Amino acid sequence: MLYYLFKYLDEHYNLIGAGVFQYISFRAAMAIIFSLIISMLFGKKIIRILQIKQVGETVRDLGLEGQIKKQGTPTMGGLIILAAILIPTLLCAKLDNVYIVLMLISTVWLGLIGFLDDYIKVFKKNKEGLAGRFKIIGQIGIGLIVGITLYFNDNVIVKEKINIDDKDVFVEELIKESPDLIYEDLVVEENAKSDYWQETKSLKTTIPFVKNNEFNYSWLLKFLGDGYEKWAWLIFIPIVILIVTAVSNGANMTDGLDGLATGTSAIIGATLAVFAYVSSNINLADYLNIMYIPYTEELVIYMSAFVGACVGFLWYNSYPAQVFMGDTGSLSLGGIIAVFAIAIRKELLIPILCGIFLVENLSVMLQVGYFKYTKKKYGEGKRIFKMAPLHHHFQKLGIHEAKIVARFWIVGITLAILTIVTLKLR
Repeated sequence: MLYYLFKYLDEHYNLIGAGVFQYISFRAAMAIIFSLIISMLFGKKIIRILQIKQVGETVRDLGLEGQIKKQGTPTMGGLIILAAILIPTLLCAKLDNVYIVLMLISTVWLGLIGFLDDYIKVFKKNKEGLAGRFKIIGQIGIGLIVGITLYFNDNVIVKEKINIDDKDVFVEELIKESPDLIYEDLVVEENAKSDYWQETKSLKTTIPFVKNNEFNYSWLLKFLGDGYEKWAWLIFIPIVILIVTAVSNGANMTDGLDGLATGTSAIIGATLAVFAYVSSNINLADYLNIMYIPYTEELVIYMSAFVGACVGFLWYNSYPAQVFMGDTGSLSLGGIIAVFAIAIRKELLIPILCGIFLVENLSVMLQVGYFKYTKKKYGEGKRIFKMAPLHHHFQKLGIHEAKIVARFWIVGITLAILTIVTLKLR
């Protein structure tokens, strides 16, 4: 909204300084500042309201050190995070951008799923919360919206660099391959004497540590023969649903120690903001030899608000926590990260970047699977870890909660650096 206001003031009244709102870097900085103010200043008021409403955490006795002290700590603090993401984005971003609209819808949708889960736990006194099948249905729903939008929307494109000496020869070759193509349909921009950027609708994504680091989902359907590309949505949309569901649940599993999920998400968010920036800048994309994805520069603003919201929430969520985010926050954080990564075509980097979420998820799956296997085979269930998710295993080993969180953050930073390195390491 501020973007449109200052654009109007600049164009009609030539207001001094109004033009600065045209710059992504300035609006991203403003988004961070706004999100920090909202989460830190207004967060205190929200926590007080939650205390008055007696929206406290019900803690199951798992025999963990310091666990009972957390009983009654306000939960549903994810509302602070959501407000600190949505409000700065609405103020600083271009609201007619398809990627921004998609991220806003995803944030509200996932926030509602988490809010319903927390509401049932707190006010209905049902420890199980929202039934698992309804969570999955909700996650599938947003996955469908994201997948359909990214596949069918005309503004979701990539531009690929074409090295040729003669533009006319290039056009003739394209027309030979596609007889129905007319010259006016071609969007070919000159970048240098012999380099052009061709606009395409493509399902290409980034695959790490490979020379050309691109993979097209439609290639999985080559066995269908000629025209297989038109059926690519049959494989793309289910993959989107799977990624959104897996990362959302992974973040939810990680939310077990004060500041763990929040800090890890901030690290991941900062990394994704870097990827969004370089992918949306034609010069950086050319230098790094990566896909140039127009219009994704606005996502830098959204992710700046996301990182600011997480850091601001840590003011109250770091050990000892004054508020918990609840599923309102954890389900949203994971889902947002997944949708964002898919939008900038970096979802195949998630196993590296979101390694903490992945390991937490795997620890639960391995624990449950091995217990069931040994119980069936030997009549007595055995466990791989002292407790799952993995962070509780370390608690059982006697390591202090704050030290576990700090070490997980260090691992998260290491994974983030490794992910950024994939831009050049192939």
